[in-house]
Amino acid sequence: MSVSHAPPVPPAGKQGSPADPDSPGSPASPPELVPLVPSSTRRTRVPRWLRRTSGPLLLLALWQVLTSVGVLTPEVLASPGTIAGVGADLVSDGSLPAAMGVSLQRVAVGLLCGVVVGTGLALLSGLFRVGEDLVDASVQMLRTVPFVGLIPLFIIWFGIGEAPKVAIITLGVSFPLYLNVYAGIRGVDSQLIEAGVSLGLGRCGLVRHVVLPGALPSAMTGLRYSLGIAWLALVFAEQINADAGIGFLMVQARDFLRTDVIVVCLIVYAFLGLLADFVVRSLERLLLQWRPTFTGR
Repeated sequence: MSVSHAPPVPPAGKQGSPADPDSPGSPASPPELVPLVPSSTRRTRVPRWLRRTSGPLLLLALWQVLTSVGVLTPEVLASPGTIAGVGADLVSDGSLPAAMGVSLQRVAVGLLCGVVVGTGLALLSGLFRVGEDLVDASVQMLRTVPFVGLIPLFIIWFGIGEAPKVAIITLGVSFPLYLNVYAGIRGVDSQLIEAGVSLGLGRCGLVRHVVLPGALPSAMTGLRYSLGIAWLALVFAEQINADAGIGFLMVQARDFLRTDVIVVCLIVYAFLGLLADFVVRSLERLLLQWRPTFTGR
């Protein structure tokens, strides 16, 4: 007669206890969640403003070292310390602020006239085929002519006052705006036009709600280019028959071999151009909030 033996009963609290992860009946513990950090975030330990200013600061330090050891003489290029002192003197006696005011006024008037002319021609040529036939060929022909070469004609036509200087800036500003606004208008997706027509929009409605918003990114790019050319045109304009402005200070400094004053004027030109570009970029971020863009990694 065989006797069956029952399996041993585990002690209380041991069978399938969730406290024992090694027991066969215990549930598997969930994996630990590790937050994902983009690789670009892991790499950028240094603040961005510091990285952006490190290049100019290194260039400035190299400049100071070369002038200190005598590689760059004051006749060739003054030291950064000397230039800073000369700039402070020009600000204290009021000559530099007055010159900046005159130059800013010229750029503002020329830029306004150029925006009106360039945008108006681009709208006429981009929205109407007849306007393209009448305008585009002439503009493409004129934009290949260096606007600096027209300075003698402008002096003959407008005299030696403010008119030729503003005309040079206007001419330099008009062409980049025309090209970019025209390309923006013609680059609008035709399916958006068809969708607007199917929704009952007329010609004015299509232009206002479809064409102009679609062309706005290109127009802002053209405005940034135009600002750079405006300051370039101002440099040429103020070198000829100018009695005020930053260019007038540069001409006087050239006559007296003052490289420090010339460098101060160039720095002011660069600062004003950078400030104008910052204003346009801020305006671009405000007007183009609807457009997602890639900001780099």
